[in-house]
Amino acid sequence: MKQPNKNFENRLFYVNFDFYFLAITIGLEMSNSYNKLERAINSRKNMLCIGLDSTIAKLPTHMPKTAESLLKFNFQIIEATRDIPAAYKINTAMYEELGEQGWDILKKSISVLPDDVFLILDAKRGDIGNTSMSYAKSLFDTYHADAVTVAPYMGEDSVSPFLEYENKFVFLLALTSNKGSQDFQRLICDGKPLYKHVIAKSSEWASHEKLGYVVGATHPGELGELRDENPKRVFLIPGVGAQGGDVNKVMKANKGDLSLINVSRGISYASSGEDFAEIARQKAIEYAQSMAI
Repeated sequence: MKQPNKNFENRLFYVNFDFYFLAITIGLEMSNSYNKLERAINSRKNMLCIGLDSTIAKLPTHMPKTAESLLKFNFQIIEATRDIPAAYKINTAMYEELGEQGWDILKKSISVLPDDVFLILDAKRGDIGNTSMSYAKSLFDTYHADAVTVAPYMGEDSVSPFLEYENKFVFLLALTSNKGSQDFQRLICDGKPLYKHVIAKSSEWASHEKLGYVVGATHPGELGELRDENPKRVFLIPGVGAQGGDVNKVMKANKGDLSLINVSRGISYASSGEDFAEIARQKAIEYAQSMAI
């Protein structure tokens, strides 16, 4: 009987190993934040994003007003809602104000989030290139955000360091939910409002798998127009609840396209009593049902 050729077997092993390694590498490259967002929305079957804009001043009445209580509050909100939303959005300013202790709370809060949900760090950064590069490294490398919010006022070179992260996502401020959005964003330039110029120009910088926009729920008419003009772009839609945005109007304006609708105070601070986590879960379920896909 002819003996197996050992050299051939060895070569076959290395070919198979190389193919397996290549398949893993390709899989990792394709598994970017955009893909993760799609999976999260499809698996949770809703577009809810829960905002963790936690502050010591707004802790439930039975909790001591301390940093330790703030961390405990976050843990309990996350544990109560972890199986519901497609994403969590954390406003970094609420933690920055506490200095080193706040950054530690931020990191520990992130560490207990479910792996399959999308994480947005709402930092609204934007500065000259090397400064933006440091911001990007902090938010993406140190705090492992899937996406960050970025201010576009300083132009492309202030945004590009965030876009250069291959597997990350950027939400650029376009038409925000606050009252002051009318001061600049609605100024008419060459026949159309400034926020439309921002979207038109920045759309040249990256594809829909890298760059989306913040569009406030308090502007459902404009949201509908922007959705018609940008059907593939992901919208982060804040302003539902405390700021007056209406879920039904937002869902109608969004026309079923890929978006995240953020609710912060309407969930996290729905109760100031000892039942805060239980009530937060109830509210999250209600919002998720109203944002079902």
